[in-house]
Amino acid sequence: MTGTAELIGIARKAKSHAPMETLDQVDVTTKLGVDGDYRGKLRRRQVTILSEEGWKAACNDINRPDLDWTIRRANLFVRGIELPQIPGSKLRIGSVIFEVTGETDPCERMDEAALGLKAAMTPEWRGGVTCRVIQDGVIRCGDFVNRID
Repeated sequence: MTGTAELIGIARKAKSHAPMETLDQVDVTTKLGVDGDYRGKLRRRQVTILSEEGWKAACNDINRPDLDWTIRRANLFVRGIELPQIPGSKLRIGSVIFEVTGETDPCERMDEAALGLKAAMTPEWRGGVTCRVIQDGVIRCGDFVNRID
């Protein structure tokens, strides 16, 4: 990848199946993950991160480039970085540090949004990564993203 990697989207949901709320900035903590997101107390899947490149590849596979990234229901949307596929890898977004805990497996809700999306998201961890927060901070759209391997 070339250029600078950046955070291009932030979203949260108040409860399971709730609509996604997009934000320009948010507090992220080791105790609660993305402030206001119901999954924040879950240690292994506290925050989910999706790459624009993976999302676009999946959408293009099913001829649906019009789909908004929030359909994926991820918390953070990044551009210009290949997300690590090894649990224990670390990412920094702004001042916040995340530890990758695994792959965000695509579920049947993806096919409810667009037929074939679940299968299109399966290769190469296109569905994104699950993380836990290991350093608190505030993140904003436009913040730099980098791996700390």
